[in-house]
Amino acid sequence: MFFSKAMNLKSAQQCEILIQQGVRILLPDTVLIGPEVDIRRIAAGSTIHPGCRITGASTLIGEGAVIGELGPATVCDCLVGPGVSLAGGSFEQAVFLEKSSVGPCAHIRAGTILEEMASAAHSVGLKHTILFPFVTLGSLVNFCDCLMAGGTGKKNHSEVGSSYIHFNFTPSQDKATPSLLGDVPKGVMLKQPPIFLGGQGGLVGPCCIAFGTVIAAGCVWRKDVEKPGRLLNAAPGRGVDIPFKSGTYSGLARILNNNIKYLANLAALGQWYKIVRALFFSGPLGSALHEGLCRQCDIAVDERLKQLDNLRHKASQYLEEHAKNDSVAYPDGKISTFIDAWPDARQAILESIASLPESADKESFLQSVEKAISRKGQDYLAVISSLGQNEADMASAWLSAVAEAVEEKAILHLNFLKRTAQ
Repeated sequence: MFFSKAMNLKSAQQCEILIQQGVRILLPDTVLIGPEVDIRRIAAGSTIHPGCRITGASTLIGEGAVIGELGPATVCDCLVGPGVSLAGGSFEQAVFLEKSSVGPCAHIRAGTILEEMASAAHSVGLKHTILFPFVTLGSLVNFCDCLMAGGTGKKNHSEVGSSYIHFNFTPSQDKATPSLLGDVPKGVMLKQPPIFLGGQGGLVGPCCIAFGTVIAAGCVWRKDVEKPGRLLNAAPGRGVDIPFKSGTYSGLARILNNNIKYLANLAALGQWYKIVRALFFSGPLGSALHEGLCRQCDIAVDERLKQLDNLRHKASQYLEEHAKNDSVAYPDGKISTFIDAWPDARQAILESIASLPESADKESFLQSVEKAISRKGQDYLAVISSLGQNEADMASAWLSAVAEAVEEKAILHLNFLKRTAQ
């Protein structure tokens, strides 16, 4: 990339001020700090290694964060919390909470959140991916459009093995494929058994996978897993040779059920971020990090709605093709219902997220959290882990009610769908 003389001069000035403020910049002549970067949002005690490019007006780098330790890193409009390590690669419009880490050769794109101590090894690609605390991804992983929870700590965490793919693009060329691994209402309390996806495998979205699931290495999994604590292995050698027509959407009900459930869990996560997480951020940088975290959750909702809009458009094209060509398989009546009802269902989802029901469980839970903060301080993991099963049940009841409210509003319009248990 070509940089003008004026930009290089501005970058040099930015680097000099940051060094004076206590930021470690190794070989500042090789580091670009964009002129739009607010250097007040780069904390003393952070480290920027040679060859890095820091750009974007919303970029924030917290105390103790390390950028580019194992190779050049491009960080654009990211919110990087305290103690985070981004070893090398490309990072754009993502949020990294305290002590999360990503290895070198990464490609981390918009809509991604790594919560506390979540990690990814080298050569990992993420977009619109949310990893709860401690979740670990191996190397050579492509894991876009997922939310993954599960586990209780660094020694008991959900993990995705190396060389794993979440297949998030269909032969009908849509991305209504988000997969929910665990859930929000139970997952936020860090008390659920971990999920393990064995390496050299894949998951075909949209899937819902229960806590405690183990999927063996070397297989591609295509089904929902409703029962927790199962060991699964896809049967090898089952050949398929059948006619295929793009856009038939034979599994539309399951696709929509899983998309609505994913949206409902995002609504619950948004409440958790806006109400509970707000108690754990302080100071200007902390407030900015919390604001960005909440905004990222809103972006995730917008993305899922956009992909369902796209699915409706493609389904409409399929019906038009059917009307012109008798050789096209007769469409499932659910497709017509979805096309007609989706605009009202979409609006109902947005309205339900904007006006979620109040909950006595929420108020009781927040009182418990505030008491724990008075004992433990603003250490999020320490506070949440210290809460007992009674508090976990209150949080789950509150967030399940949030998710169920969103599902119910959607199902009123998409009446062929089923209500799923949270």
